[in-house]
Amino acid sequence: MSNYPKIGIRPIIDGRLGGVRESLEETTMNMAKAVSEFFKSELKYPDGTPVECVIADTCIGGVKEAANCAKKFESENVGVSLSVTPCWCYGTETMDMNPLIPKAIWGFNGTERPGAVYLAATLAGHNQKGLPAFGIYGKDVQEMGDSTIPADVQEKLIRFAKAGLAVAIMRGKSYLAIGSVSMGIAGSMIDADFFQTYLGMRNEYVDSSEVLRRIELNIFDKEEYEKALAWTKENCREGEDFNLPEKQRKRDQKDKDWEFVVKMTIIIRDLMIGNKKLEDIGFAEEAHGHNAIVSGFQGQRQWTDFLPNGDFAEAILNSSFDWNGIRAPFMVATENDSLNGVSMLFNYLLTNTAQIFADVRTYWSPESVEGVSGWKPDGKAQNGFIHLINSGSATLDGTGRQTADGRPVMKPFWEISDEEKQACLDATTWYPANTGYFRGGGYSSKFLTKGDMPVTMCRLNLIKGIGPVLQIAEGWTIDIPGNVHQILDERTDRTWPTTWFVPRLTGEGAFRDVYSVMANWGANHGAISYGHIGADLITLASMLRIPVCMHNVDDKQFFRPSAWSAFGMDTEGADYRACNVYGSLYK
Repeated sequence: MSNYPKIGIRPIIDGRLGGVRESLEETTMNMAKAVSEFFKSELKYPDGTPVECVIADTCIGGVKEAANCAKKFESENVGVSLSVTPCWCYGTETMDMNPLIPKAIWGFNGTERPGAVYLAATLAGHNQKGLPAFGIYGKDVQEMGDSTIPADVQEKLIRFAKAGLAVAIMRGKSYLAIGSVSMGIAGSMIDADFFQTYLGMRNEYVDSSEVLRRIELNIFDKEEYEKALAWTKENCREGEDFNLPEKQRKRDQKDKDWEFVVKMTIIIRDLMIGNKKLEDIGFAEEAHGHNAIVSGFQGQRQWTDFLPNGDFAEAILNSSFDWNGIRAPFMVATENDSLNGVSMLFNYLLTNTAQIFADVRTYWSPESVEGVSGWKPDGKAQNGFIHLINSGSATLDGTGRQTADGRPVMKPFWEISDEEKQACLDATTWYPANTGYFRGGGYSSKFLTKGDMPVTMCRLNLIKGIGPVLQIAEGWTIDIPGNVHQILDERTDRTWPTTWFVPRLTGEGAFRDVYSVMANWGANHGAISYGHIGADLITLASMLRIPVCMHNVDDKQFFRPSAWSAFGMDTEGADYRACNVYGSLYK
């Protein structure tokens, strides 16, 4: 993208001329400018550029100035709206009435002028009109004219802006399904109504044969392919073939598989975002791509029963680097699981970091671990842990070989060094595919995620009679003794990447223990992001009118539209009731 949505800032003022408005003009506009500078210094778009803000041309004291502001915002691609005020103003005359743009109000906590009164009055107007808005109010009184933004206000501004930009960036983009339903997985049964009404997105579809057509007809940049193949041979270490001798592919087949999967990677990317160079070789239609912000590749089984699997393509695209260097990751879902693809997308837009796609494969109780290995789990692992493992699109960033202050992390691509990129590649082995699963060959990535990284796993599910719901589990990756890892890992497929995960327990409900987290997880897949971002996901879900059915986030971190408080004092039930009443954002 080259034209990201902007944050619009609306300085709201008491419109009474003759001494009142004049005395507030500078203070009010400075408040807007301070927030604009704060956002630009703290937030970045997925390409690493600072977030852009648009401030209304004048302070807004009445409906005419509100209309002028709305017109300016529309012309300048504003996707998020924040009103700021240090004083009382005329609520319904100055409020933002656009029903599709996430909106918030920061009412200054001062004694000279009642900014809090405007905040409360206008939030009441939003709620009465069915236009939910977020309220921001600092806990400490400030002096009039104080241009600093208190820490508690900063936290809410950032949480609102991140989620609002995610909503705005998704709008108008596509989910590209390459193929159809994989092995009966419900998430790959694309629900176009969900994408349209909840996310404002299109659905694009191409048959898997389009990838094969482009390979056979050489519809790709041949120069890039030669560069990519050379890079792959140099940086992607091939591992031992663990297939039975009679099931192993011959060396010439394996070499052809490498050529095939490299072409697949380029082609899937071109299908998503296009490639101008295709026009130069006579394929102008293909050069456009599908405007896809996320995609999924069916693979199993119709493709993988006779052609190399998509594991290499998915893993490399989901990583923050390839033969062209360090770059933004793509979101590509294994098995065309569109709901896990959207979960990855939510995480990505909130963090700008690559995502781990994994099966939520096995709960290992302490007793089971000790029984098969002789090791009694301790530390974070003492209550057991979950094995996250899948053959496909786990990002190589998930190796944990990027560092900050000596600790493993996953970074936005613009912070990744060449040394960290190479460390991720060096920590990954590419094993010939398990031909029991993948009869057509290919290569699967294998790495072990470093422990002690804070991570958040989420999953979006569709429930008949309710609609979409979101699950969230904050926790940590963990290290276990090497011999124990080998014993446990080799009980499944040792050619796939492994992340050992421990959720943070609360002692209640789905987070009573680790087993309960596994037992309550709503699907076979999860999207895993670096950092504890559960509170940000809760804010984003409320903007999209998606209730959160499972989480382990401290309720002191909740930040939802003010209207949610009118739906009862039990926060989970209020979330469901509010989402049901307001319905999807894009009706």
